[in-house]
Amino acid sequence: MFKLASKVFAGFLIAGAAIASMPALSQQGRSSQTFDFIALGDMPYNVPGDYGKFDRLINEINKAKPAFSIHIGDIKSGSTPCSDEMFGKVRDQFSTFEGAVVYTPGDNEWTDCHRQNNGSFNPIERLSKVREMFFPNKEKSLGRNPIPVESQAVTMADKYGIYVENTRFIRNGVMFVMLHVVGSNNNLEPRDEKAALEFFARDKANVAWLDDSFKRASENGAAAIVVSMQANLYDVRSDDRTIPSSSGYLRTIQAFERNSRAFAKPVLVIHGDEHRFVIDRMLDTKLKPIPHTTRLQVMGAKDVHAIRVSVDPTTAGVFGFTPLIVRENGEY
Repeated sequence: MFKLASKVFAGFLIAGAAIASMPALSQQGRSSQTFDFIALGDMPYNVPGDYGKFDRLINEINKAKPAFSIHIGDIKSGSTPCSDEMFGKVRDQFSTFEGAVVYTPGDNEWTDCHRQNNGSFNPIERLSKVREMFFPNKEKSLGRNPIPVESQAVTMADKYGIYVENTRFIRNGVMFVMLHVVGSNNNLEPRDEKAALEFFARDKANVAWLDDSFKRASENGAAAIVVSMQANLYDVRSDDRTIPSSSGYLRTIQAFERNSRAFAKPVLVIHGDEHRFVIDRMLDTKLKPIPHTTRLQVMGAKDVHAIRVSVDPTTAGVFGFTPLIVRENGEY
């Protein structure tokens, strides 16, 4: 995995500690456009033990009454079976969210399912099952009170009709985009030809969805964009500190750089993969900061907690962050 320089990383840890110590934001001084959402992912991971922890976290989220929640994928660890039963258990837990849940798949749901300890499944077949079970309605999210979403499978049906998981919606002038970019180098693996073909097709769809979403946001005068996906885009790099052409994330990073510069307004990218709470800048292919962008990596795995993101489109910074910690789930 790509690791940041120690001095810079230490700064991120200090910043994270400062944020963790902040009290919950009050309603006083908040504009009428302000709203909160919850970001979480990489859970439930160590099952069956984490099912109870996940239930407790969902209960706390329900008490917080966010506008919606975003789950960035990895609904199981990379060493547990990719069975219908396991998928169904988490889908049922998603249905206990009082509000809407918007979800994008992770690599543990399908790309790694060929492993023997995952059940030696066909990854492409598992991806089809994830789409069937978690995206039954192309125009609505999950949760007890789903929200309307726009799906790439509908708006770009002629070219990208299978990508039901790539969705977007607008809340108070902020566009939210779900992008199917996953760990394990985004499925660009030498394992077999079918895996590579799947990657190239989905990578093309993802870039098209990102480009079109930024274009729509600009046309609609959006104040900011939030893009959510599972992968840490910087887990593959070359010795000269660039993103190599062999990386399955190269075109995604290039699309972020190109669109963020043109949009010239706040962009928040939410992901998981490394299971550590981090807030820093998005980087380009030369690992230099991309203007206007912030990267939020959520906790996960053994840390079954979440992040409350406050959004005020009337302010310059737009986004604020407060950890949502469930004491019964262990120290963080």
